[in-house]
Amino acid sequence: MEKLIAILFLFFSVSAFSSEESLVQEMKKMDSKVFESFNQCADETQLKIHESYFSNNVEFYHDNGGVTWDRESMLNNTKNFACGKYTRTLIEETFQAYPIKDFGAMTEGVHKFCHLDNGTCDGKAKFLMVWQNTNGIWQVTRVLSYGHLPN
Repeated sequence: MEKLIAILFLFFSVSAFSSEESLVQEMKKMDSKVFESFNQCADETQLKIHESYFSNNVEFYHDNGGVTWDRESMLNNTKNFACGKYTRTLIEETFQAYPIKDFGAMTEGVHKFCHLDNGTCDGKAKFLMVWQNTNGIWQVTRVLSYGHLPN
C-alpha cells in the first residue's frame, strides 16, 4: 500500500510540475508577444496589435507614473511617452507564472527599458500582470510596475 501511495504521489507531483511548466512557457510566449508589439509600437499596426493584448477595463499601476483606469488612457500614455522612444527587455530568469483558478494566470518578473536613441537603460523594475483567459484568448486585466532600481 505504501508503494502505491508513493507512486500516486510521484505521478501527481510530476503532472502538477508539467502543468506549471506548461503554464510558464505559455505565459512567457504571451509576454513576448505583448512586448514585441510594444517595442515596435511607433508603427500604428504594431500599436493596434499591442492594444489587443489588454482588456478594455485594464488598470495600470506604476509607482512613478501613477494609475490609469482603462485601455484607452494606458495606450495614449504608451503612444505619447514610450513608442519610438523605449524598448522593453525581460530579464528571463526572473519570469514566473501562476494559475488563477477559473480565470487565467498571473505573471511576474523583472524587466528593463532602454532608450532607442542611445541604447542606455534607465533601470530595472518589477512587474506583475494579471491575465484573463476567455475561450483561449489571453488579455491583461491588471498591470503593476514597481520597485524601480538602478541597473
